[in-house]
Amino acid sequence: MILIGVGLVSMIAQSLVDAKMDIANSEIDRARATVEQQIDATASSSSLTVRLNSARATLTSRSGSGSDVAAVYEPVLVVPNANGGAVTSPEGYRIPEHLQHFVAEGQVSYQFATIDRPDGSTYKALIIGTPTSSDIPDLQVYLVLSLEQEESTLAMMRGLLSATGMVVVVLLVGITWLMANQVTAPVRSASRIAQRLADGHLRERMAVNGEDEMARLALSFNTMAESLSTKIQQLEEYGDLQRQFTSDVSHELRTPLTTVRMAAEMINQETENMSAAAQRSSQLLMRELDRFEALLSDLLEISRHDAGVADLSESQLDVRSCVHAAWAQVEHLSEKLGVEVHFDLPQDPVMVSADSRRLERILRNLIANAIDHCESRPIEVTLRATESAVGITVTDHGVGLKPGQEELVFNRFWRADASRVRHSGGTGLGLAIAREDAQLHGGTLDAAGTYGVGSTFRLVIPRTPGGSITPAPLPLEAPEPLDPPETPEED
Repeated sequence: MILIGVGLVSMIAQSLVDAKMDIANSEIDRARATVEQQIDATASSSSLTVRLNSARATLTSRSGSGSDVAAVYEPVLVVPNANGGAVTSPEGYRIPEHLQHFVAEGQVSYQFATIDRPDGSTYKALIIGTPTSSDIPDLQVYLVLSLEQEESTLAMMRGLLSATGMVVVVLLVGITWLMANQVTAPVRSASRIAQRLADGHLRERMAVNGEDEMARLALSFNTMAESLSTKIQQLEEYGDLQRQFTSDVSHELRTPLTTVRMAAEMINQETENMSAAAQRSSQLLMRELDRFEALLSDLLEISRHDAGVADLSESQLDVRSCVHAAWAQVEHLSEKLGVEVHFDLPQDPVMVSADSRRLERILRNLIANAIDHCESRPIEVTLRATESAVGITVTDHGVGLKPGQEELVFNRFWRADASRVRHSGGTGLGLAIAREDAQLHGGTLDAAGTYGVGSTFRLVIPRTPGGSITPAPLPLEAPEPLDPPETPEED
């Protein structure tokens, strides 16, 4: 629009200038002839100023009685003096010296200049001059054609073009906005509906209007949404069936497990009368029954968490007592494997509102897991508290964690090394249940570690369920090497 406007204004300005030049060229010849006739008709005995004023008056009267275009100029007569000055009519009128120089050489010349009015204002004009042949030497005739009307016309055209350009720009912006809205509205709708689908509103669909590309997009989106909805429902039903199956199997195995345990205990009571092989078999049977019973208990606990029916039996308790209770359950493993466990506990009671059974189970799983993976190196258990939260870390200096295993350790039945023996007899569900119990309290359970150096597990729970746990009482940091490498001494 700017380029078009500049081009149109330039064309119009050139057209006006050309028209003005045509008028000036046609009028200058008439003015020269009129001045020469009047000068010849005036007595040579009259003064130069009288003869010039007379010729100018005749020229003015003839131009006023002529055509309309002839009335747009002002005649000026100039006679240069030998001393560098000039006699002008009207007196004191200033013609550019550069233009006078060209006219004095016998050329019809013109120049655009700014003219001063007697009242002090100025205006732009076209000045055209010509030499004459009369008894007054070096007489020059100039016509001053005002350009005020042309400037007014150009100003009006600029205003019209600017207004038109603004209107066109506004219309273009409006049309572009409407077109963009028609294109982006379905996309925004698809984004909004996709978000609602992600939030679980599986019945959301896009409106299909017309048969254009947007309609085909909406149709394809609806087809995709319908397929996803069907798959999600199937997966939910499958998950429900799987959880129900796990729960039912766990419950149904309780009865035969009880029967088998009773029989195993009766057999175990008669081991004195058995052979060494039978005694060993009886011991293996009792150990595996204990492990099987623990696995069933963990499966039942996982199924309750999956079904969303797990609840808290809250009571005011001292977290230190839970630490001691958990340690009492795994102390025999520490003694058996020769693992030292160091406790860093506050001297004052650390009171929280929590489920003691679940909290003890979390700590028992963490300490037992550390004993399994500590490579007979010491373990540190640290307890700290703030006004709103309690934090416990269990740090070992054993196998450690490889990058990316910090979250995998909480997966069900996941093992970093399948060949490693679980001295604690774990079922592979302990850490998964521990995280579920921590989240049930409104807390977190996370891990950090370095392979070959050790690992740290951090439990953070609020003093009251659902309370704030930030800032955490203890940082989560991978343990430092227990024995830093010795630097060789220089000779």
